[in-house]
Amino acid sequence: MLVTPDLAQGLRSGPVPAYAAYATNLDPEKMAQKAPHSPLRSTGWLTDWRLTFGGEDRSYQGPIATVVEAPGEQVYVALYDLTEADEQRLDAAEGMEMSLFRKIRVRVQTLDGDVVAWTYALDDYEGGLPTARYLGGLADAAEAGGAPHDYVLAMRARPCRSNDA
Repeated sequence: MLVTPDLAQGLRSGPVPAYAAYATNLDPEKMAQKAPHSPLRSTGWLTDWRLTFGGEDRSYQGPIATVVEAPGEQVYVALYDLTEADEQRLDAAEGMEMSLFRKIRVRVQTLDGDVVAWTYALDDYEGGLPTARYLGGLADAAEAGGAPHDYVLAMRARPCRSNDA
C-alpha cells in the first residue's frame, strides 16, 4: 500500500489517477449527488484486497466499510474521473477532515488493462460486524453499480448484527 503526499494533501502534479469507488459509492445515483461533474470511466477489481469493516466506535451506525490487502481476495470497484471540485466534495462526505479515512493508491484490473487509481481506506482498526441495514445498503449499491450477481449474493450472505444492536 502506498500513501503519497500528493494524495494525502490533495495536491495535483500531473495526471490525476481515477478514483476507485467501493461500498456505498458504487451506487451511480449516490455518486451523481456527491460528484456531479465526474464521469464513470469503467469498472474493475482490486485484486489481492478484501472488503472488511472497522472503526466501530467512530460511526453511529457501527463498523464502516473499508478495504485491506488480502492475497487471493478481490473487491469490485467503479472508476471515476473526478474533477478537483468533486474530489473536495467527496473528501468532505467521506470524513477526510476528521481523519476518518486516508487516500491510498491501488491498482485496478479492468477489461482494458490495469489502471492506477486511488481510494479511501479507513484510518482505524479492523473489526466488528456491520448492521443488517448497512450491509444491505452496500449490497444494493454493488448491484446498482453493476457488480456480478455472485458478488452481490456473497455480500448479502456476510455475517451482520441486527439493526437494533
